[in-house]
Amino acid sequence: MAIVSRGFSGRRREGGERLPPGQYLVEDFPVLSAGPTPVVPPDRWEFAIDTESGQTHRWSWRELMALPRQRQTVDIHCVTRWTKLDTTWEGVSLDVLFEDVETTADYALVRSYGGYTTNMPLDDLLDGKAWIAYRFDGEELAPVHGGPARLLVPHLYFWKSAKWVRGIRLLDDDWPGFWETAGYHNYGDPWREQRYEDD
Repeated sequence: MAIVSRGFSGRRREGGERLPPGQYLVEDFPVLSAGPTPVVPPDRWEFAIDTESGQTHRWSWRELMALPRQRQTVDIHCVTRWTKLDTTWEGVSLDVLFEDVETTADYALVRSYGGYTTNMPLDDLLDGKAWIAYRFDGEELAPVHGGPARLLVPHLYFWKSAKWVRGIRLLDDDWPGFWETAGYHNYGDPWREQRYEDD
C-alpha cells in the first residue's frame, strides 16, 4: 500500500518554480554590504572598461544617461538565502557598453567605489544578461542599494551584482574578487546552490 496518496505532491513552496533551492521569499529589500556605503555624486561618477590589451573605454554619468535604457523586471537571489521576486530596474545593458570594445578576454573583474571586487566569465555579462542599473522600482537607486549605479546580474547570486560599480577589467585568466577570496563560490549559480567554494 502506498504511503502517499496518488496526486499528493506535498506542500507547495511559496514562490513555486521561481524560488531556487534553499531560498525563502522576502517582501522588503534587505541591505547587506561588505563595508561602509561610499558617497559618489553623479557628477564625479564614471565607469570604465579596461581591456586586456590596455585600452580604456570610459563614460561619465551624463554619457551613461544619454545611452539607450532598458526596464527589466527580474527575480534576485542573495547568498544569505533570501529571494525577492519581480524587482524592477532601469539601466543600460552591458551589450551597449561593449559595442565598441575589442577583446578576446574570457573573464571580467568588476570593480566598485569603496574597493569591492567580484569576478565572473565575460559571457555572463553579455547577450542581455547584465545591466548598469541606476533606478529601482521607479526611483533613483538609493546609495544603500548601490546608487548611483550598480551592476545587475540577476541569474547569479546577488553578491555578483556589485554595488557602486565603477568599472570592469577584462582578463585572460580568472581573478577571484572580494568574497571569492574569502571562501564564497567562484561562480555563484543560485539554482545549483553554489554558495561556498566546495558547493
